[in-house]
Amino acid sequence: MNTTLFLIRHAEVEAAYQGVFGGTIDMNLSQRGEQQAAALANYLRPQKFDLIFSSPMKRVQQTLAPALKQPRPTPIILPKLHEVHFGDWQGLNFPEVKARFGYEAYQWLELLAAGTIPNGENLDGYRSRVDSCLQTILQQSKGKTVGVFCHGGVIRMLMALLLNLPFAEMDRMEIEYTSITTVVIKPERTRLQVMNFTPWRDLPS
Repeated sequence: MNTTLFLIRHAEVEAAYQGVFGGTIDMNLSQRGEQQAAALANYLRPQKFDLIFSSPMKRVQQTLAPALKQPRPTPIILPKLHEVHFGDWQGLNFPEVKARFGYEAYQWLELLAAGTIPNGENLDGYRSRVDSCLQTILQQSKGKTVGVFCHGGVIRMLMALLLNLPFAEMDRMEIEYTSITTVVIKPERTRLQVMNFTPWRDLPS
């Protein structure tokens, strides 16, 4: 009996937080983000979900809202499914992190794994937090098709857990705004079925 997880990242955030380590800052979507969320809802219209789980953060709830305009299961909000806390980097843009700490933005997964983001969430705590959400999802979802609306960093950690891969290697996987990544959990193994599909960009106009 297969379980299918649709891992869906939130849409583009408001301009003040683009190119910024937003983390646990509770920001809104941009106007473009709202358009992306509408395109996502349209794409998902024929897709049946037995269950929906979501992060409590505003950018995720605003992304999910258009999809709920048609009959859907009531979303189950998992408080621990929020984005990673970036410590002293939080609220800084990428050049500011480079200037103050000497690191490039693309190194964040590696640095989080090494515990070198000052006052940031440590990897063990992050993994444990996300894994507790994953276990809740899996316990309720055997043999079902499930939507999981959350964040780029959370999706990367979920992928690391589901595929038994090192978290730092997840920087090889692009997780764009309003993207869909589909994982099928089979009795014999877990398979990545769809990766980073973005309905707002990849569908014909």
